[in-house]
Amino acid sequence: MSSAFNIVVLISGTGSNLASIIDKQQQYNYKVSLVVSNQKSAKGLDFAKQNNIPIFTFNWDKSDRLLLDVQNIIRQHNCQLIVLAGFMKILPSPFIDEFKQKIINIHPSLLPKYPGLNTHQRVIDNKDQTHGASVHYVNAQLDAGEIISQTSINVDLNSNAESLGKQLLFREHSLLPYTIHLIGQNRVEWRDDKLYFDHKILTTPIIIYD
Repeated sequence: MSSAFNIVVLISGTGSNLASIIDKQQQYNYKVSLVVSNQKSAKGLDFAKQNNIPIFTFNWDKSDRLLLDVQNIIRQHNCQLIVLAGFMKILPSPFIDEFKQKIINIHPSLLPKYPGLNTHQRVIDNKDQTHGASVHYVNAQLDAGEIISQTSINVDLNSNAESLGKQLLFREHSLLPYTIHLIGQNRVEWRDDKLYFDHKILTTPIIIYD
């Protein structure tokens, strides 16, 4: 893999999005150089181990409130992008400032609708006909950074939160790797604090169907 784009993936749990990111790294010419988790027992770490990817785990409640150890190991692996894939903690502002415009997150809603938790149930409770996922840059506000890309699904009348989440997860597994690819190829990039896609200011999210 020539001139691969180095990324670090942060997880907290099962790591299904991490698995899809790893599976597509050759296709999309990026490299998962490091996997970080705040849970030493996170099942998603098995995907990293199976693919000989370095891992780093840490205790969120330790005295290092600014995550300096995490910052240092990300620098050591020359990571160009930080990908939050089921990372269930809110990063401290100094960490976000250190890696400004280099942190992305996948969120299970069509942002700006439904930031935060329990998005699938909120979609059902509000009788929405469509649901989706968004990849966005991370800033100091919860799920409020610049939206890069989205994918959507139709909501079946018989769906519950669990079935809707599983249906959407399948689409997330395409959305996140492809968005990483767009950033790695500089098709999505920041210029003077404005986000561009294919050399034009990105005014609406990139819609990804597959």
